[in-house]
Amino acid sequence: MLFNSYLFILMFLPVSVIGYFLISRKSSFAGNLYLLAMSLWFYGFNNPYYLLIIGSSVVVNYLFSRFLCRQELPHRKILLTAAILFNVGLIFYFKYYDFFIENMNALLKTDYVLKNIALPLGISFFTFQQLSYVIDSYHGRTKDYGFVEYALFVTYFPQLVAGPIVLHDELIPQFRDRTKRRPQYENMTRGIMLFTMGLFKKVMVADTFGKGVSWGYANLTGMTSMDTLIVMFAYTFQIYFDFSGYSDMATGLASMFNFTLPMNFDSPYKALSVPEFWRRWHLTLTRFLRTYIYFPLGGSRKGKVRTYVNIMIVFLVSGIWHGANWTFILWGMLHGIANCLGRFFQKPFGKLWKGLQWLITFLFVSFAWLLFRSDSVSQWVYLMKKIFRFDRMNVSEDLARLFRIPHMRYSLELLHIPYTDAGVFVFSMGLLFTVILAVCLLMENSYRRKYRCTVWSLVLTTLVLLTCMVSLSSVSVFLYFNF
Repeated sequence: MLFNSYLFILMFLPVSVIGYFLISRKSSFAGNLYLLAMSLWFYGFNNPYYLLIIGSSVVVNYLFSRFLCRQELPHRKILLTAAILFNVGLIFYFKYYDFFIENMNALLKTDYVLKNIALPLGISFFTFQQLSYVIDSYHGRTKDYGFVEYALFVTYFPQLVAGPIVLHDELIPQFRDRTKRRPQYENMTRGIMLFTMGLFKKVMVADTFGKGVSWGYANLTGMTSMDTLIVMFAYTFQIYFDFSGYSDMATGLASMFNFTLPMNFDSPYKALSVPEFWRRWHLTLTRFLRTYIYFPLGGSRKGKVRTYVNIMIVFLVSGIWHGANWTFILWGMLHGIANCLGRFFQKPFGKLWKGLQWLITFLFVSFAWLLFRSDSVSQWVYLMKKIFRFDRMNVSEDLARLFRIPHMRYSLELLHIPYTDAGVFVFSMGLLFTVILAVCLLMENSYRRKYRCTVWSLVLTTLVLLTCMVSLSSVSVFLYFNF
């Protein structure tokens, strides 16, 4: 089920919120059980088979954690190793088995048959979340949580399929908090406004840029150098507003239930360096990799060379985590190299004009996103060559038309500015990209913004929500659902 669908907005969400508060008034356990049932319905709506996978994962990890909590139990390290192998094996089978077989066939000239395994929704997210839990159980950081609380912690629908990757002490204590059993006006207001803002980012902004990206990858050979550059920046904005929109919607949904999720998106295109970008992009994934991989490897405590090796390992894992393709692996390695260079040249780079620091960072991230979006490394190399060949710098009218701003022609007429249809399309596209970039750089982060219910905010939220609802006929999935 998608956040940006009529079924979710008009039926699932009100039934979930109203039912939860009605039931929680009498019993917090019953309320949690109801929310767990709704979360499982949300997850298994399109494919009930997924419930077997996540259900088995939840049960097995809960049993592991219960045993690992017992400090007196012998051979706990073996048990922890088994828990880690179970979770890593689960991701490997569903996400990387065919990729592994395909590369082995190519390398060893074998002909093992691919299984074409369907990727369960959100498996990377809920597996990492459970990995953090069993590791914390081994170190004695978890409490005596019941099975329903643990299962709800893993499957809670706002953060289930695309994050944030929540830690147990951030969410489970909120399930136990008696003060959260009744609707709270401020939280509900903030939740609705955040959800609406996220829906607007996804439906009206990300999907608009997505049309240009889709056109580009469907016309690879026919694109000019300028077309390719535009498609690259279009994807840069598409993935930004797609993920930002999801993060806002997830945070808003949790707020409606009086729950708080950790920040997962902090205006990353304001970053002045690649390391800063990763302190702003997908914060909870970065936290997981730092806490459960970087620090156990020794972090920065074992010398400079070991520090750089650890950074490369972390970003290699990040690339692999995002998908079973050499593009993701190379993307992770490039970001690892950029982080190492950013650390090594931190002082001289920091002395540069801040505008130049931002430009270098933004361009690197954008060219890396082009690799992230490409179907293969060779396709990315082809597109990079096309950009830097600078042989044709005109913009294809079909591409520019996808970014047209409604009624722009009439605005130019009122200003007595001469135009052609192609000129209107190109002007609209340039204006749209400029405005969106300004939004990325100048607007306050949604998570930090204060939300007050006034007449004007109520009217604006209603108008935006209705506009988005009308546009849901062209609904699309969130990009991070693929990971």
